[in-house]
Amino acid sequence: MGNDGRGPDPLPRGGGRVPYEGVWRFTAPAVDASVPQARHAVRDLLARQGVPAPDELVQGLLLIVSELVTNAVRHAALLSPTLAVEVAVGAEWVRVSVEDNHPYRPTALFADHGQTGGRGLLLVREIAQEAGGTCDVEHTAGGGKVIWAALPLKPDGT
Repeated sequence: MGNDGRGPDPLPRGGGRVPYEGVWRFTAPAVDASVPQARHAVRDLLARQGVPAPDELVQGLLLIVSELVTNAVRHAALLSPTLAVEVAVGAEWVRVSVEDNHPYRPTALFADHGQTGGRGLLLVREIAQEAGGTCDVEHTAGGGKVIWAALPLKPDGT
């Protein structure tokens, strides 16, 4: 897997593999129950693979997954009854993404402080930037979209 335009290449240069490296993808129905299920699946995957991510980074990733799956459930379910969650882990980065078949591409807008919602993508961007990562929204070949966030791993707490 090379860099497909979805942020930093999560795989190490020079062909060396790390034991926790890989790409995992699963689908879920676009229903409320999928939010905690996706969060738990990502948490368990990171733990099972032994990804050397500090707890703060893992908590940020889980919040990102929750926000992105919630957005897909709330805003895309009518046109996309299923969504896909992907986790890509390499030597230096971990990337999570949520894909749906709805063509609308959201943008991070300035929040209206009078509203109680509508800040999910802003929160995702803030978490990614604070961790030294990045995020974006892209169209898929099938006419839907994928929203992703890539965060740097800091092995051994460095």
